[in-house]
Amino acid sequence: MEQRQFGNTDLVASAVGFGTWEMSTTMYGHIDVDEAARAVNMAIDRGITLFDTAEVYGPYHSEELLAKALGNRRNEIVLVTKVGFDYDDTPKVIGRNSKKAHIIEHTDDCLRRLNTDFVDLMLIHWPDHDTPIEETMEGLEELKQSGKIRHYGVSNFNIDMMEECEQYGHIAANQVGYNMFDRRMESRVLPWCLANGVGYMAYGSLGFGLLTGAFTPDTTFEEGDWRRSGMAFNLPLFQEEHFRKEVEVTNRLVELADGYNKTVAQLALAWVLDHPAVSCALVGMRNERELEENVAATDWKLNEEIRNAINEIFEEVGVPTYQNAPQAI
Repeated sequence: MEQRQFGNTDLVASAVGFGTWEMSTTMYGHIDVDEAARAVNMAIDRGITLFDTAEVYGPYHSEELLAKALGNRRNEIVLVTKVGFDYDDTPKVIGRNSKKAHIIEHTDDCLRRLNTDFVDLMLIHWPDHDTPIEETMEGLEELKQSGKIRHYGVSNFNIDMMEECEQYGHIAANQVGYNMFDRRMESRVLPWCLANGVGYMAYGSLGFGLLTGAFTPDTTFEEGDWRRSGMAFNLPLFQEEHFRKEVEVTNRLVELADGYNKTVAQLALAWVLDHPAVSCALVGMRNERELEENVAATDWKLNEEIRNAINEIFEEVGVPTYQNAPQAI
């Protein structure tokens, strides 16, 4: 498995990261929790060293399930989690909160659930527009100095926000969505991260399932699956009129990948990893088949002919890639 450096830091991890949003058991419909836990250990055995979670996944379920699955293998991996939300007693998200005292308190909670003394990378999950970035960075610096986190970063921040962060410390990474159907970050954020020594963690690398080949035009999403709303981070990817065309694009991408004896998921991951700013492509892996498929994607380096063929498919079907759409913050 290829290992990549996060910007100009000493943080190094596998190019494909194990995303655990799907392990939350509350946001992606039904999953086999035991099978997902087995996939964690198989992933480590196959060279995947980065595992990404967050307190909000569940909330809390994903961190707890990951800790249970890791067992005594915690020190074999790079562990990433995220804070920055307020919850009621349900628990349900009731707002964003990146105040210094809050993120320190919630980091302690994450450490407890993850059964570890430290995390390798702590991220602020979404911008808190009511808390000064200086205060948030103070909290992150304090956590770093205490040894509770090795590095810190952000998620879903735009350039202005990251530039302000850099006035008070150095962020190791920004985690933002990036896939063939969502190219909003290509024009500014990805180049900025590359130029400023900030790692880029791409989530939704398989288009939240669109780029797996598993959907048909008649696919529906069960109750509790966030895709049922039709929207994906401010883009109408799962609204019927868009979804049908996207499935058509994916079917043609399946044919393209098959010509190289690859799967469409491998094509999608290789496409994300092809960008020089990307440190890690995150993907959910719920069983051994998905795991083997994702690991093999790192061996495929796309040439210009393949990249052009991908763009032609999007143009011919008439599916937008949203380069000029505003970032969700």
